[in-house]
Amino acid sequence: MNIIDTSLPGVLIIEPKVFGDSRGFFLESWNRQTFVQAGLTMDFVQDNHSRSSRGVLRGLHFQLENPQGKLVRITQGAVFDVAVDIRRSSPHFGRWVGVELSADNHRMLWVPPGFAHGFLVLSEMADFLYKCTSYYHPPSDRSLRWNDPAIGIEWPDVGLAPLLSAKDEAAPLLADAEVFA
Repeated sequence: MNIIDTSLPGVLIIEPKVFGDSRGFFLESWNRQTFVQAGLTMDFVQDNHSRSSRGVLRGLHFQLENPQGKLVRITQGAVFDVAVDIRRSSPHFGRWVGVELSADNHRMLWVPPGFAHGFLVLSEMADFLYKCTSYYHPPSDRSLRWNDPAIGIEWPDVGLAPLLSAKDEAAPLLADAEVFA
């Protein structure tokens, strides 16, 4: 497993070892012992799977109470995946990092608690899987505006306007949002 630091401390790109031949490939997407040996001691309690079509933008989501760390990956298609530091006490508050995750590159992204998370589907369809460190807690579910100019995420152009949920369309700007201390 190869671990790549990003410009946001704690947000990591993880490249698993992929064993392939003419029949296909095999990889371990999660092995507690391997992750612990690499210094990553996450404890997951919930797995989620979403499928979205090209141009769907989900996010930027977080839970204010019961914050979730997320280990995310793609099993079909490709997305541009984003983490935003929303801890007011952090020297990186309001900064973002984005990475392309795809079924072809097998990369995963570790998004620790204290970060908002979102993704834009680049392919015709994408299956997005993620492991969470806390259970989904609807009363603490929050969103940030995906195109907040104060954050300045450089979303790729997929040839159409992002397809958003009503919740994401109405999300507040970072300046007006409840975030972590």
